[in-house]
Amino acid sequence: MPDTSTHKPTNIIYTGVAGTGKTYRLLQIAKQYTDYLPRANSNDLLVQLLQTLSWRDVVCLVFLDLQSKNQDLVKVPEIVNHEFFVAKASQNEREKHLSNTAWSVLQMHTPTSSDTVSYKNRAGQAYFDKDNSGAWYLLPESMALLTDLSQQLDEFQKAKRDNNTSQNQAFSQQRFSMVSFHQAYGYEEFVEGIRPVMVASGQSNNANNGPSQMSYAIQDGAFLKLCQRAANNPKQRYAMLIDEINRANVSRVFGELLSLIEPDKRTGMTNAMTVNLAYSGRTFSVPNNVDIYATMNTQDHSLAPLDMALRRRFRFIDCPPQPELLPIISLSKGSETHRTAENNEADTIDLAKLLASLNHRIIQTLGVDSQLGHAFLFSVTTLEQLQGVLVEQIIPQLAQATGGQIAMLQYVFKDEQQPMSAQFIQDSQALMTNESNAQIDHENNLAAQNQMFSGHHLFLDQSVNTGSYRINSDLIAKAGEFIKPAVFQRLY
Repeated sequence: MPDTSTHKPTNIIYTGVAGTGKTYRLLQIAKQYTDYLPRANSNDLLVQLLQTLSWRDVVCLVFLDLQSKNQDLVKVPEIVNHEFFVAKASQNEREKHLSNTAWSVLQMHTPTSSDTVSYKNRAGQAYFDKDNSGAWYLLPESMALLTDLSQQLDEFQKAKRDNNTSQNQAFSQQRFSMVSFHQAYGYEEFVEGIRPVMVASGQSNNANNGPSQMSYAIQDGAFLKLCQRAANNPKQRYAMLIDEINRANVSRVFGELLSLIEPDKRTGMTNAMTVNLAYSGRTFSVPNNVDIYATMNTQDHSLAPLDMALRRRFRFIDCPPQPELLPIISLSKGSETHRTAENNEADTIDLAKLLASLNHRIIQTLGVDSQLGHAFLFSVTTLEQLQGVLVEQIIPQLAQATGGQIAMLQYVFKDEQQPMSAQFIQDSQALMTNESNAQIDHENNLAAQNQMFSGHHLFLDQSVNTGSYRINSDLIAKAGEFIKPAVFQRLY
């Protein structure tokens, strides 16, 4: 994978029906954006921790590290002499005026209501304040904004511990972020938004003092955090991985960034664009070293507006079912999964042929977007598992797709010319008719003796006319005809 910022950004959406391995592709892509580094010494670990962090992040990291050692109040000399600050200065080849840098960061990120700090060029978000003794502390309400830094610090400390106990310890660094869209997912989670945080009452520097109160702060979303990391490390590529992109309102989730994600609108590209973010007002541009990969289920019924919004911003790659990946089940040996010519065909069920044939008939009746993905049968190795998947997953899904129409379902499962005992899908009306005929004959004899039964005949006639599909009870019980491979082989 290219690791330079001159590489054109990649925007890809993998499309297909459920169960075709789209999410699996995202997981494989994630490995391409993960660095597995050999066992490192403490200096190497420090470099890996700090290389993408800003001065503000480094100062926050100093506070978090000292808090983990039960020190909440920190003075500037302690910050400047901390190993994180020293290492960052070394990375930036800075030797002079380090105290001024620390002072500038601290003052810039103080609240306008501070009684101890007077500063003109404050940033939009406050992280620090100073008490009357000249000691600095993290604002309790800022802790919710530092969860990612806290996690990085935990991983760094764990890596240091492991480094001392294992000679083969690997250190992984992820250059991706993965999210799953859903109906309630919005701009606030993806880009930025105002979210509630719990803070201690009063102006105490310790969040454990006094009862907690609700406060609100602007917090960065998953995509914005990734873009900030990518902007700080332009020589490496980063990836945003989105599962089920069609489940959310894409225009609302991306907001003004929908135009910025186009490859030619990225930072440094021909038609680079910047916008002011909705909540913070900060200027923002999507770095050109951020790639976006997503999955889309084509069975979703709300794809038309989504397709129009994303078609020219993404490449669409189809992920069809791959029945050839499926095994052959051998009943003679219990659970044989090898696809070999030596298998006795009479005692085997070829899942590849079964799925391909089912999908052929599904396409004929329902269209390509109703096909079954190979994932439904990918883990099936025994007849019992196949029976369970048919009853619990495949038939219910097809019943929903067909609206429960018996003729379609029986065509898909080639039940039309089969005896009722061997049908996967039975017409419950026909079943009721068979069961009722014997009852009606019996009651006709009684009705000749007692006229009061005539009304009951009408009820039975009405119930017969309200039939629907039913899964064969023998298939559910894994009995009868459904213990024979021939019943499944006829689905080919």
